[in-house]
Amino acid sequence: MADDKARAEALLPHFKLERLLKQDQAGRRAALYGLIHSQPAILVLERAPFPASASYLSTIPTTLQSLKNLGANEIYFWYLACSGTAPADELHADLKINLFYPATEKHLKKYSKQGLRVVRETSRIYREHIRPYLQQQREAQGRLDWMRNIIDGKAEVKDVIYRTPKGRDSDDGFLMLPDLNWDRKTMESLHLLGLVERNDIWSLRDLKKKHICWLNDMRTKFLEATVKTYPELEKDQLKLYMHYQPTYYHFHIHIVHVALEAGATQATGKAVGLESIISQLETMTGDDEAGMDSVTLTYTIGEADDLWTHIFEPIKSGRVSLMQEQDH
Repeated sequence: MADDKARAEALLPHFKLERLLKQDQAGRRAALYGLIHSQPAILVLERAPFPASASYLSTIPTTLQSLKNLGANEIYFWYLACSGTAPADELHADLKINLFYPATEKHLKKYSKQGLRVVRETSRIYREHIRPYLQQQREAQGRLDWMRNIIDGKAEVKDVIYRTPKGRDSDDGFLMLPDLNWDRKTMESLHLLGLVERNDIWSLRDLKKKHICWLNDMRTKFLEATVKTYPELEKDQLKLYMHYQPTYYHFHIHIVHVALEAGATQATGKAVGLESIISQLETMTGDDEAGMDSVTLTYTIGEADDLWTHIFEPIKSGRVSLMQEQDH
């Protein structure tokens, strides 16, 4: 048994790389083709999870090498760094780091482990409970400052990939730039963010039939600008979606590579495809004011989320009563 283990461990040092087959999981796993003792071999490398040891985790911020700031906006900072001990001329960034400082209670809830719930939001629940909550979130001190800084040209100006002439198109203006979660180099994990200039659309709930042409124009411009900036990509390698509920209640669109691993942020119950929304609006009955505020939406939220603790859990437990209403 010990001999078998020793033989197995002795194989790896003899691996001679021929070529990279593929990378996936946003670059965290690589499949390599090579030879061992002149015989073909495939080696799959995958980064192991971070240890949960507090003593280990506490050393990471103080032992980083080759720390490079990619950007900063209000309380948000993002970096690339190397956690290894390789010589300085051989360092390769293996950590993409986001810093929230000073962090808010909402950040703490979002990034803490918590149970999930599936909720069903009817048009009445939205009108009587969710909409007032959204209003409070938009008015919370500083919640949208980082977005306004980008839109107003006060932050991340050099990062903007595309924008309509600022202020020219009034309610129809928009822009696109890299999302803070992208490392700016791994193309299969590409993640861009589209922001609108207007303030009257907080989420997909505010979209109406009268916005169809505007949404189609944004989609076209975002796709064209992305493939122009990154010519190795084609339009059918990109997908566009929105979150519901979003973290920030100012309308924005996510543009990602189709190969980006579909984690929680792209899962059913969180992400809604832009094309699906456009199609739903196109087939919706009614005049130009008919819109997404009239439909029933089903999605997931965390048990620590205010939407669960203040709205949906009280409805479930009967502390808040609702009349039966017709689904759309």
